[in-house]
Amino acid sequence: MSGSAPAPSAPPTPVLLRVLAGERLERPPIWFMRQAGRYLPEYRALRAETSGFVAFCLDSERAAEATLQPMRRFAFDAAIVFADILLVPMGLGQEVWFEAGEGPRLGPLPSLQAMQARAETAAAELSAVGKTLSLVRGALEPERALIGFAGAPWTVATYMIEGRSSDRTAARSLAYTDPGLVDGLIDVLVEASAHYLAMQVRSGAQAVKLFESWAEGLPEDLFHRLVVRPHRKLVARLRELGVEAPVIGFPRGAGALVLDYADAVPVQAVALDTSAPAALGRAIQQTGKAIQGALDPLLLRAGGPALDAAVDRLLGQWGDGPYIFNLGHGILPDTPPEHVARVVERVTGRVRFS
Repeated sequence: MSGSAPAPSAPPTPVLLRVLAGERLERPPIWFMRQAGRYLPEYRALRAETSGFVAFCLDSERAAEATLQPMRRFAFDAAIVFADILLVPMGLGQEVWFEAGEGPRLGPLPSLQAMQARAETAAAELSAVGKTLSLVRGALEPERALIGFAGAPWTVATYMIEGRSSDRTAARSLAYTDPGLVDGLIDVLVEASAHYLAMQVRSGAQAVKLFESWAEGLPEDLFHRLVVRPHRKLVARLRELGVEAPVIGFPRGAGALVLDYADAVPVQAVALDTSAPAALGRAIQQTGKAIQGALDPLLLRAGGPALDAAVDRLLGQWGDGPYIFNLGHGILPDTPPEHVARVVERVTGRVRFS
């Protein structure tokens, strides 16, 4: 008598997603911001095949390869799609390019009316990022998570207003002198980013991250207006669009105001920068939310016993979770890959995934 074949077992839930759901695991999942990038020789070789950085980001096959390169080298628990936070302004009709050795440049800011008309359709112009995610998800092991991302509204707005990377003085001043323009621009970015992230989730992203790289230096009232309110609206808009994927918020440089952020914004995890004290992280964990971070990228570059000690300290102070091991900012381009391998092995017990 022959029995029926056993039903295939469901793939394991990636540990990153388990932590984002509030679980406390024996060890934290690990991934690094900018884990796909210039510190890897294979990335530099791949990047040399395309002249412009924007063109590279929108070349789905090359961007997928860049996303997967660190996953082949190291036992990271999650990949983050290779893209850039300044793609959304392109979808809104603003010219974006990168000057070698100088960084991003943006053309004149379109009118609010013109950008409002494109807010819902900007994601369609960035469909190459969705294709990148689909390619990566097809190649990535099911037990490793895939993260999508967008620049948070205030950070993206600063580039759109100032036309380049800067100290954000002009954008912050404009928030006082022309609040209608700045708040209107941020609202456009909330809508465009929500559709962009929804597209990423439909394409295979299992979690998304909001990079508020320039939250630092804002007084409390401006922080709530330019960071907390837009993030809360963006998460709510994602849920309205049917996106159930967990959200990681990263208000870099917020200092003690990160506690207000964690309390007011319905994200599943709060990423912490290098200045975050142990007590602050524990206070957020006690609310049931996960935290992520906050190893110093400079220490990752330096290596040695001090790096080992810092890894052990972070594991000791936050490792009982829910916690995601990461940096307080991205990997620096001149970081030796062997230092990354050392940290990955210290956290996971192995260097490579298989």
